[in-house]
Amino acid sequence: MDVAAVLLELFDRVPSLARDAVDGLSVEQLVARPGPRANPIAWLIWHTARVQDHHGAELLDDEQLWHRGGWAPRFGLAPDADDTGYGHSRDEVASIQPESPETLLEYLDAVHARTRTLVSGLVPAELDRIVDRRWDPPVTLGVRLVSIADDSLQHMGQAAYARGLLNPDG
Repeated sequence: MDVAAVLLELFDRVPSLARDAVDGLSVEQLVARPGPRANPIAWLIWHTARVQDHHGAELLDDEQLWHRGGWAPRFGLAPDADDTGYGHSRDEVASIQPESPETLLEYLDAVHARTRTLVSGLVPAELDRIVDRRWDPPVTLGVRLVSIADDSLQHMGQAAYARGLLNPDG
């Protein structure tokens, strides 16, 4: 299996995990906090898409889909390119209000399609390219992609757990 196939396998898991977490839930359930300091399903999926969008746009030297697709108003937000959810306060977490469950999944799907474009055809040598010199050691493309995937999969696990706490199936 080549590096692109491995990365596609990894990133392709995220949308189906998000669908499992969202399936059959109302917006009210999606924005419900499982605990006073816990992140709701809507925020977890939104944040996952925002991080992929933000980092993917940077890696491709492209505009974020968040702006191009006019997504911000559909989540009750201003189109702030730097707002990925990192460091959000409790009030900022609560401000994520998707129009519908489908809105969450549509944005994630759009971002995922671009992530697939980014990783399709990558060869091992490209993974060593430095993409961020703000860190010591500088961050390579491979490390950045692993970081994005790790963050995405952790948040999908949290969304699945939060769904279980809602007990929508029984």
